Amino acid sequence: MDPTIHVLATGGTIASTAGHDGAEPTLGVEELLAAVPGLEGRAAFVVEQVAQTASPEMTFRTLDRLRERIGRAAGDGADGVVVLHGTDTVEESAYYLDLTSAPGLPVVFTGAQRRPDERSSDAAANVADAVDAAAHDDVGGGVFLAFNEELHTARDVTKAHTSKLEAFESPGHGPVAVKTRCGFEFNRPAGTTTPTVSIEAVRATVETVKSGIDVDGAQVERAVAAGVDGVVLEGTGLGNTTAPLAAAVENAVEAGVPVVVTSRCHAGSVAAVYGSAGGGRSLADAGASFAGDLPAQKARIALLVTLTAGVPFEAALGGKP
Repeated sequence: MDPTIHVLATGGTIASTAGHDGAEPTLGVEELLAAVPGLEGRAAFVVEQVAQTASPEMTFRTLDRLRERIGRAAGDGADGVVVLHGTDTVEESAYYLDLTSAPGLPVVFTGAQRRPDERSSDAAANVADAVDAAAHDDVGGGVFLAFNEELHTARDVTKAHTSKLEAFESPGHGPVAVKTRCGFEFNRPAGTTTPTVSIEAVRATVETVKSGIDVDGAQVERAVAAGVDGVVLEGTGLGNTTAPLAAAVENAVEAGVPVVVTSRCHAGSVAAVYGSAGGGRSLADAGASFAGDLPAQKARIALLVTLTAGVPFEAALGGKP
C-alpha cells in the first residue's frame, strides 16, 4: 500500500516564475507536483496551498497555520508531511515547527535555488527527495530539510550559500542522510531530539545585535528603551564583544531583559572563556545566556518561543546552558 503524504505549499522560489517586475510565486501545489516525473507512483497525496509568499515575508501566523495542518495530517493517519518553502528563511520555519510541535511523523521541508522556469531547475528533484524522505521507514518523527540530495535536521541546518544548488549545510554535524541512486544512505539515526516548548502563538519581541570592531551599546540601549522583551547578541569568536556593548548587555539584564549570546562564526559553539571587559566570561557573569552552536537567527526563534512560554531560554537547549 502506498504511503500517504500531505504536501503543504507556501510559495518561495520553488513556486516562482519570472515577471516584468521580478520573480514572484505563481505556481500552485498541484502544478509543482505534476512537474515531478514519476511522482504518482511514490505515494498517495493530500495537498493544500497554505500560503503563496516569498520566504523573506514568512510570518509566525502562517507558521502556526502550518503547525495546525501538520497536526491535522498526523491525526488523519498521514505517513509524512512535505512542506514546500522558500530557501531564505526555511531553516527558521523548520526550526520553529520542530521546537513548538511534536508531530510524531516526518515533516520534510524543501525548496529550490532555481525557479521551475530556469535552466536546470532543482525544484523537481528536491520535491521527489522530500517525498521519499517523508515516506521512508527509517526517517523518524521530527522536522527535516531535504535539499540537493541531502537530508538535514531542522535544528542543525543553515543556508550557507546565496545561489549555489548545494546551498545548505549542517556545520559540525553534517547531513543525516545522503540520497544515492540506490536510495538514502544514513549517517546516523534520522530522528530529531529538539525539546518541545508549547505555545499557541509568538507574543514576545526580540532584537538582534551584531558585534564587530568598535561597536558601541547604542542598539541594545535603544531596544531596552523601546520595551523589547529580549536581545540576541551575535558576538565574535567564542561569543565575545566590545566593552561598551558588554556594559549595555549588563544593564539590559539588570533591567530584566534577557540576553542570549551567539557567534557570527559559521560553525562551533559559544563559550564563556575570555575575561576581558567584553569577553564571554564577563557576559556570563552579567547574566547572559549562551546559545551553544545555534546561529543568531535560530537563537532568536528559541528566545521568542521561550519568552512567550515563560520558561528559561535553556529549555530550548534541552535544559543545558
